[in-house]
Amino acid sequence: MRNAILLAGVLAVTGAALPTSAALAEDAVYTGRFSNTAVGGYDAVAYHTEGEAVRGERAYTTSWNGADWRFASQDNLDLFVADPERYAPAYGGYCAWAVSEGYTAKGDPNHWNIVDGVLYLNYNREIKERWTQDIPGHIARADANFPALLSE
Repeated sequence: MRNAILLAGVLAVTGAALPTSAALAEDAVYTGRFSNTAVGGYDAVAYHTEGEAVRGERAYTTSWNGADWRFASQDNLDLFVADPERYAPAYGGYCAWAVSEGYTAKGDPNHWNIVDGVLYLNYNREIKERWTQDIPGHIARADANFPALLSE
């Protein structure tokens, strides 16, 4: 809250517009409490190209939406930089099931699905099983809840 007040003060002094809640939430990327690394350091492109969770390397890192993103290869890094929205997980990498239920929780890079070309992370195996029981319904509810959910 203090940061939001400081941001509003800086923007008021400079004459800039205060970002809407939606804009702030759209830029939110889950990185964990003690890290600034998205997707737990896993390669967001590899889910799409290799169909598996692959650890990224520090040598292949870029920054996007306030987080550091790691990749397993220069090719994957280049693909992400060219079109990050295509490869970044839905809901900023928060657990898609939790977002569908109206709250946030960490997304685990080892519990995931790709649906219609979109990467969705879930909290754990049990939650992923719940997610897969009604993926279209969960996506519809999560889409309705996010991004306003992060501004609460």
